Amino acid sequence: MLEIRNLTRRYMTRTAVDNVTLALEPGKTYALLGPNGSGKTTLMKMIAGLTKPTSGTIAFDGQPIGPRTKAMIAYMPTENYFYNYMSVADAGRYYEDFFQDFDARRFAEAIERMELEPRDKIRQLSSGMSAKLRLALILSRDAKLMMFDEPLNGVDILTRAQVVDEIVRNRASARTMLISTHLVDELDPYIDYAIYMKNGVIALMGSRAELAEQGTLTELYLKIYGEFSGTEANDRV
Repeated sequence: MLEIRNLTRRYMTRTAVDNVTLALEPGKTYALLGPNGSGKTTLMKMIAGLTKPTSGTIAFDGQPIGPRTKAMIAYMPTENYFYNYMSVADAGRYYEDFFQDFDARRFAEAIERMELEPRDKIRQLSSGMSAKLRLALILSRDAKLMMFDEPLNGVDILTRAQVVDEIVRNRASARTMLISTHLVDELDPYIDYAIYMKNGVIALMGSRAELAEQGTLTELYLKIYGEFSGTEANDRV
């Protein structure tokens, strides 16, 4: 169980996440929805222990976010965080050395399904191929909470289908999946709960059944964000 209480993150005069409280249950898939600039990335980085909250608390399985929880949480950022000299296989070995729960066999199977060559240099990968590599690395861990920050962003429609298939393949009864996106339609069939963020606060959240009374996930997205979704902020928070 992930429990977040009164969580706030401020950057100078800007508040990226503002007094957010929520709980994520094991075995559920959550969509964290909203345009760039709505606070999704900042929230996920705080859960991953990469960004320190200004105030509020985060606990996973009853433990405050820290070294112990990092072993149970896998986070896929949007940024390419590898050294230029690394190959696809090098990235796998790096993760195997760093994370005890990394499964090298699972990684080899994942990159084969996603048509990645182990010898290819990461610096030469397209944005779609780089996204698939980051996804394969995260999904090769045995983490209790898996978070994906905009895994469909900047990739073509065929790659999106592969990404969604891999995420769905790795859902498990005791695993929580949190996926941030502003591309609602591709993930709609697989979501248990949706969380809409706007200007750092939760504008709306609920189960699919609860939200269905108000409209589809896409209809609700358009109602909440309107014209803002077409003119997203340049700074990702």
